[in-house]
Amino acid sequence: MLIAAQSKGISLKAKLFRGFSDPSRLAILDALRTKELTVSEIVEATGLSQSNASNHLACLRDCGLVNSSQQGRYVRYQLSDPRVAEILGLADELLADVAKDVYECTRYKCSEENK
Repeated sequence: MLIAAQSKGISLKAKLFRGFSDPSRLAILDALRTKELTVSEIVEATGLSQSNASNHLACLRDCGLVNSSQQGRYVRYQLSDPRVAEILGLADELLADVAKDVYECTRYKCSEENK
């Protein structure tokens, strides 16, 4: 029973990290690190199309990583929890030490390499 619970916890953690693993979602999260933004501002900051950004924002909202609020005729998006920004900051710090190894790693395929 304990092993099944641990396995479920690992699966849930892997699902959480899938929210961070897509380059488009990661770009959106990174853009939201410092302030809340509208879809148009997110499009400008990330270079994504509006429909692509909206689809990824819906995913991030459904997964609880992003919140939205209506302000007049605009919907503003923000990180749902300051720990999301902390995770992104920790990733930056870790990459400062291991970027070369990650870049040269042949076991992980980056979506950029698959284009």
